Amino acid sequence: MFNFVGKFFKLLNGDASPGQIALGFSFALFIGLTPFFSLHNLIIFFFVFAIRVNLGAFFLGSAVFALLAFGIDPLSIKVGEYLLNDPDLLSMWTELYQSDVWRAFKFNHTLLLGSVVISILLFIPMLFISRFIVSTYRVRIMKWFEKLKISKMLKASKFYKYYERLGE
Repeated sequence: MFNFVGKFFKLLNGDASPGQIALGFSFALFIGLTPFFSLHNLIIFFFVFAIRVNLGAFFLGSAVFALLAFGIDPLSIKVGEYLLNDPDLLSMWTELYQSDVWRAFKFNHTLLLGSVVISILLFIPMLFISRFIVSTYRVRIMKWFEKLKISKMLKASKFYKYYERLGE
């Protein structure tokens, strides 16, 4: 737990741009909220490794969203069930299921479809919110904390040197 919190603050205090960290958290929505062994997750991993995304934020966000997924799964199932049972969309789902490519994505499963839709809907808000949080933290909280006497004392202690060695 201590190591997890330490890595999170090291990520926030690091050199990565807020946009890269925000993209990492946003792509982590898909990996964390959806069932892991899905074809669409290969596509997400491709995007993460192809563009400039902070991998620490991506893997940290994936772990956090995977824990949150247990609470969100009932909602995901309801969304997927609603979409799959909608009479207006029934012919589209039938046509997609006839194609081998779309059948491989397994969007006929309520949990998978619902969690992908929720991840798509939350992607842009997560991008802006996490970028705002990281930028605000770096401008206000980090600089304020560095000026405190207690933080200067902590940086001089053996505890802080141990903390820095954990991050390496």
